[in-house]
Amino acid sequence: MRISGLSVFAFPVPFKVVFRHASASRGRAENLIVAVHGDNGDVGYGEGCPRHYVTGETVPGGLAFIRAHADSFVAEVHDLESLRAWMLAHRDAIDRNPAAFCAMEIATLDLFGRACRQSVEALLGLPPLHGSFRYSAVLGDAPHPAYRWQLHRYRRRGFSDFKVKLSGHPARDRRKMQALAGTASSIRLDANNLWTSADDCIGDLAGLPGQPFAIEEPLGVGDLDGFRTVGEALAMRVILDESLLRAEQLESLPDPERWIVNLRVSKMGGILRSIDVAKRAASLGIDTIVGCQVGETSILTRAALPVMRSLGTNLVAAEGAFGTWLLQRDLTSPSLTFGDAGRLAVGDVSDNPGLGLGVCCEELTPLEHA
Repeated sequence: MRISGLSVFAFPVPFKVVFRHASASRGRAENLIVAVHGDNGDVGYGEGCPRHYVTGETVPGGLAFIRAHADSFVAEVHDLESLRAWMLAHRDAIDRNPAAFCAMEIATLDLFGRACRQSVEALLGLPPLHGSFRYSAVLGDAPHPAYRWQLHRYRRRGFSDFKVKLSGHPARDRRKMQALAGTASSIRLDANNLWTSADDCIGDLAGLPGQPFAIEEPLGVGDLDGFRTVGEALAMRVILDESLLRAEQLESLPDPERWIVNLRVSKMGGILRSIDVAKRAASLGIDTIVGCQVGETSILTRAALPVMRSLGTNLVAAEGAFGTWLLQRDLTSPSLTFGDAGRLAVGDVSDNPGLGLGVCCEELTPLEHA
């Protein structure tokens, strides 16, 4: 399969509600949608969500990366082996622009799958998708009436696994956790790098109701010693998100029972790199959550499924599949949106070529063509 060109788009769809956490407040999708065109007329689509507070990326910077590398990508990538070779040759640039490359990679895998009439899982030698996947509820740092409304919606749908975004205000966070009493079988916290001091974090969260089992990124990015201190004091495991972007960073975690890795496909730089990190984490005895970026369309939801399938029992939880739960409209048909109890059935896409999604091209805003 020869690639004839790339096109880049945005899909700035508004959210149904504003989503807030300690690092950002967002009311619409911010993404890069890449179309990879095959010389046989097939087109594959991919998505990346640049976030400056996660990887230092922006949409203009991601667009510049794609523009700078489009010619060599088109000339050199024609199958899975050459894609991996291109990734190795451009590793440093991808490390700096993982979300932009993620969109290119997913689109390419979608194209290759369509061309050979295989699902992405079959293309990558993974077991086929079947049955359903289960997702967590995610409660943002909204004012308390909005928080209670979000919680009510999740309860009506039968969710029992919750992730709660912290505010850093002890009374406010305690009130959030009290509202969950009696309805959650599993709770984890996400601080989004709120505290600068382990002592302050421990003081604010000690005795928090609800018995959360883990806390994500409580201190500044990369403060592993501080994370460990917080986790030990609060009897919680520590989830690494912004502090873990590449597989080699796993080697600095000598106590695997302490840590959980949050793999977000856009953050990691695509499906292949995410699977590589997932396998390395599993080999070291480190558990994994497959997460998402706020505002993902169903393209990234679908891209996370082979990563989840590759993890087996090392998958602690999954975040995503928000689809039209959050977006006013999705980019694909079908829209991969969780149902009751957070379940997403995959029957509609599991046997289709590539990602198995139809893309509503008329919804896209052109940014670049190469």
